[in-house]
Amino acid sequence: MTATIEEHPGRLTGKGAPLTTLGPKLEVGQTAPDFALASADLSPKTLADYAGKVKVLSVVPSLDTPVCDTQTRKFNEAAGGLGDGVVVLTISLDLPMAQKRWCGAAGVDAVECLSDYRDHKFGYDYGLRIKENALLARTILVLDTDNVIRYLQVVPEIVDEPDYDAALAAAKGLV
Repeated sequence: MTATIEEHPGRLTGKGAPLTTLGPKLEVGQTAPDFALASADLSPKTLADYAGKVKVLSVVPSLDTPVCDTQTRKFNEAAGGLGDGVVVLTISLDLPMAQKRWCGAAGVDAVECLSDYRDHKFGYDYGLRIKENALLARTILVLDTDNVIRYLQVVPEIVDEPDYDAALAAAKGLV
């Protein structure tokens, strides 16, 4: 028996065309689902690896696109000013080796890149898998030290940048 996956047609757009996300619609106040994502050395990373820290999850379709590049660089610049109690994670479907290459070329060293390439479970569990193009929806989540979602922005138009100031203010307010 196959489980039914929730579909949310028109939750966002890509260059104006409606896109469908797959999975639940998470909300502020909910506990974030755990994940097992691949790090640069292919080892699994879970929420437990960041226990006791505020977590900024910057979810992007692909680091090799202009908006994702900008988003990750901006969070990298801001990460240093957030203090030791905050970790910034960029999550995409890019292969870990490609993420590592991109970070090296971009000089990104304050953001940790994680990949959902193995089983795409993060995308489905967080309701961010895009049906039409099999990528992740551009999203920012801020989780408190207990992994409760305190800020959530699914960017309505996938080619637009997120609200950096609001996300960073949410993270700073939790430290």
